[in-house]
Amino acid sequence: MRQVLSWLKKLGFGLLVTVIIVYTLFPFYWAVVSSLKQGTALFVVDAWPRNPAWHNYVAVFTEQPFGRNLLNSVIVATSVVLVSLFLAVTASFALARIQFRGRTLLMLMILAVSMFPQIAVLSGMYELVRALGLYNTLPALTLSYMLFTLPFTVWVMTTFMRELPKELEEAAVVDGATPWMICFNVFLPLLKPALVTTGLLAFIAAWNEFLFALTFTLSQEARTVPVAIALMSGASQHELPWGLIMAASVIVTVPLIALVLIFQRSIVSGLTAGAVKG
Repeated sequence: MRQVLSWLKKLGFGLLVTVIIVYTLFPFYWAVVSSLKQGTALFVVDAWPRNPAWHNYVAVFTEQPFGRNLLNSVIVATSVVLVSLFLAVTASFALARIQFRGRTLLMLMILAVSMFPQIAVLSGMYELVRALGLYNTLPALTLSYMLFTLPFTVWVMTTFMRELPKELEEAAVVDGATPWMICFNVFLPLLKPALVTTGLLAFIAAWNEFLFALTFTLSQEARTVPVAIALMSGASQHELPWGLIMAASVIVTVPLIALVLIFQRSIVSGLTAGAVKG
């Protein structure tokens, strides 16, 4: 009886894992299948297209400056990650390791900023971007994206910074290290899993952002890939090239999958750090 129950538990667990995998991977699989179709073939349900339209992937780059849009997304997302992590590390060191009045209130204010929806601050950010003369430029996107990446990175990095042993800081102080040296020479190497985890999440958020990119850019040369995909149009005003749109979506998704696979060990370490003490 116990063997039967054990076998049923394993079978149930296997079925559950299978359902989760299919539920997770099917949208991406169907996007790949749709990207290889054109015309009326899009309305035919096939496990794999009979005549794959591989030229959709070429047309994405030849019919519009998608390569430039892709480069813009890389530049903006990378700059957002670098600036966010630099500011987050320095801010988290002060918030986690230095005692000062109002620290808890400041942390709550940082958390409160991330609770505002983008549409609520859109008009204010638009006026700020116009006043700084950054409209229709990539720095405008970097500046605006910091509004939702910086609070998250600061809050998470502060949590990780608090878990570091105080003895390391005391030993560094005895050796004559300054706070800057303690932060970047002593603590920073220990924060690699946290940096990878928060940096990747910030990169994904900046990579997929649409509302600010649509509002603060005007020309095709300054647009990022989410806006470029949304503004794709066919031969007529009411026709949408779904094959090209799905091909572009697959191209945009592949770099994120590659980054997750490359840094998966650091991501797991960062997510589980501090879960076990002692």
